Amino acid sequence: MNLGLTNKIIIVTGGAKGIGAGIVKVLAAEGAVPVIVGRSAEDNLVTVKEIESAGGRAWHVVAELTEPATCENAVKEILQHFGRIDGLVNNAGANDGVGLENGNYEKFMASLHKNVVHYYLMAHFALPALKESKGPILNITSKTWETGQGNTSGYAAANGGRAALTREWAVELLKYGIRVNAIIVAECWTPLYETWINTLPDPAAKRKEIEAMIPLGNRMTTAEEIADMTAFLLSERSSHTTGQLIYVDGGYVHLDRALANA
Repeated sequence: MNLGLTNKIIIVTGGAKGIGAGIVKVLAAEGAVPVIVGRSAEDNLVTVKEIESAGGRAWHVVAELTEPATCENAVKEILQHFGRIDGLVNNAGANDGVGLENGNYEKFMASLHKNVVHYYLMAHFALPALKESKGPILNITSKTWETGQGNTSGYAAANGGRAALTREWAVELLKYGIRVNAIIVAECWTPLYETWINTLPDPAAKRKEIEAMIPLGNRMTTAEEIADMTAFLLSERSSHTTGQLIYVDGGYVHLDRALANA
């Protein structure tokens, strides 16, 4: 399917690794020009070079997204280079384990800045350009806001904020023809997930235990599957879809656990 993304300039925060890298690679394969916004120039460039070696195009901007001024500067730099922005994917963040018992005010607020405040900032600063292009916004978020996880108050609150902002922005931006949607991620295999699971006493057994609870295929979601849905939601093929929270999770969140072992 031709998604009509050729030459579209699409910002992807945290696009150098994990789900973000999966997204920028799929967008580049569709002919778009993904712009990675992330803190590590080295990581950004590795992904850009991978895309270029595969025949695609990509660009990057170095920015510490927890700092409002650098979010604004990143948008300005992209506009100076390309003259337009055709879409925004808010993706950057990490489950940082700031809980109720083991956290404090400073850690909690830092988690919000790491995981949701920059979603608002990037959308706010990119909005004038998105109004011109009628470019969509796609927020990547996590099941933790709906299911809870334990010992991750900051991350869960941030993801609840991401979901709420998706609906709020979809309403506010109707008048500009800007669509806003979110993808909810559950158990997705990424390098960060692998790093976490390898801290456990028996990583292989834990992975098998988790996968056994995923109804569709008893396997984890891949970054590419998140990326494919992202590309679709950014495209005109989803031209009448807005304000939606779409679960790409093999049925993990909503289907009966009994189905996983049926």
